[in-house]
Amino acid sequence: MTAPGTAPDDDNGTPRSSRRVRHWLAGAGVTALAAVLGITLAVRGGAAPACAAPPTGNAVHKGKASFYDAGRSGGTCSFPGPPADRLYVALGASAYAGSAACGSYLDVSGPKGKVRVLVMDQCGGCGTGKIDLSDEAFAKIADRAQGIASVTYRAVVNPPLDGGLTFRMKSGASRYWFAVQVGNHGNPLRSVEAAGPGGGFRKAARQSDNYWTVEDGLGPGPFRIRVTDVYGRQATATGIRMTPQRVQRSTAALASAAPPSAVSPPTPTTAPSPTPTESAAPTATVEALAGAAPLDRPRC
Repeated sequence: MTAPGTAPDDDNGTPRSSRRVRHWLAGAGVTALAAVLGITLAVRGGAAPACAAPPTGNAVHKGKASFYDAGRSGGTCSFPGPPADRLYVALGASAYAGSAACGSYLDVSGPKGKVRVLVMDQCGGCGTGKIDLSDEAFAKIADRAQGIASVTYRAVVNPPLDGGLTFRMKSGASRYWFAVQVGNHGNPLRSVEAAGPGGGFRKAARQSDNYWTVEDGLGPGPFRIRVTDVYGRQATATGIRMTPQRVQRSTAALASAAPPSAVSPPTPTTAPSPTPTESAAPTATVEALAGAAPLDRPRC
């Protein structure tokens, strides 16, 4: 017989109150474990740190630069390859900002001079202010024997580029899963929206590998794709096809086209090298122009 106020024993003689305590402790342990795993997965998954944002506007940053060779890789930005002039840079996690910096440009000044570089990669060992230049870029601003050099750098707003926006569907993309990479945009991108045949625009989600996805797809295409940069400039391309891994060029441009007779800025950087299967240009329209102040920049 059970004493008043005591929970009756279960079939093995253990008071049920004790079982409830054990279940609570087990639940707390699972919760703690889940929290640890969540943190671990977030770190391993390359989630952008809080307040992460790419360099924008006219702010000048001071830091250190090292150098590396990416070979034929297009870096964590998943470009088809490095730019033809091999002038590129990898940024630390906070400046890479989950791929938000991909495709933008920096002017980097060092002891020997200045170089313009394309953001192509994430540097795993770079803290705040630290950047990792390509071998070729570092040689233009410092002696390679130094290994590391003090530098200043700033974003290039509306860099002159050859041609318009490019689009490349990810391997595995289909009518049921939309995944596109936007290239040759110059300024960091704020948003990408896409529409299938007869449908309205839907916002795509930025991924850390520099693709923009719509999980349930937009149909077989062709697509309209509207691109907006951090300064509010917007361009819309039409006729983008579902042809994975092919670079499709358009006439839409967020940044100004370089006039043929213009004097080039110091060590200009061209767009990433196209794949052999590049296709004909879709049609496009260009819309709004805003000032040099970026929109919706996180406040830290």
